[in-house]
Amino acid sequence: MTKQQVLDLYFLDARHKLIEIAAFLDRVERADGKEDFRLKNFRTALAKLDGKKKNRAKNVLLAFSDPTIKPIGKATSKGATGAYSKIK
Repeated sequence: MTKQQVLDLYFLDARHKLIEIAAFLDRVERADGKEDFRLKNFRTALAKLDGKKKNRAKNVLLAFSDPTIKPIGKATSKGATGAYSKIK
């Protein structure tokens, strides 16, 4: 596809998602309490979108991923959180 075709097909959906992300961040900022690791990971992932870097999707996914390779002996919780809790 050409750039024009990609823009014609996907622009409105991407625009919608970007507005949803902005609204999410606004809600978080207005809320009381402390931030946790998920928001830190989220901000790290957003930084991966800056400029004309390649492999943005991969780098965003890695911003949320557990970088360890050694398996843990036992799960520490029952549910997934969507982000690695021990960020750098």
